Amino acid sequence: MTPTGQFNFNEFYSAYYKRTFLFAKSYVHDEWEAEDIASEALINLWETMKEHEIHHPPAFLLGIVKNKAIDYLRHEIIRQKALEAMSEIGMRELNTRISTLEACEPENIYSRDVERIIESTLHSLPVKTREIFRMSRYHNMTKSEIAEKSNMSSKDMQIGDFAFGATKFNFT
Repeated sequence: MTPTGQFNFNEFYSAYYKRTFLFAKSYVHDEWEAEDIASEALINLWETMKEHEIHHPPAFLLGIVKNKAIDYLRHEIIRQKALEAMSEIGMRELNTRISTLEACEPENIYSRDVERIIESTLHSLPVKTREIFRMSRYHNMTKSEIAEKSNMSSKDMQIGDFAFGATKFNFT
């Protein structure tokens, strides 16, 4: 206070800034945040003193700094919980990817692709040729068994071998 009872903000700021900064920093452990808290508290005190009579400004200032530091720390708790939740989600997602890769059998994937290509190619063949192929490859039937089941002669089977051998399969 000045001799006329007026509050000199510059003098008060110079006298109390460092104390308020160090007090805030001792709790928030962040220099930038402590500077903000100290500056905002001093401005808040100045604004309050314009409208109300404050009997002990240093104690009032310390109360403002304390409340601002508590608000910051509570916000930090919320932020930390959010980060932990995001980290847990990230860990679950990574574990899912690892599990998926561990369960992946490249041979099976390739085998399924080959099966799909063969089936697609078989569907492009004439019905009789397709049936002969399936009896030969899937049911391990001999030429004579296939000829008998298909009501074909062994000569037809030889012609079929030539025709079947000439069939080109597109594996792309």
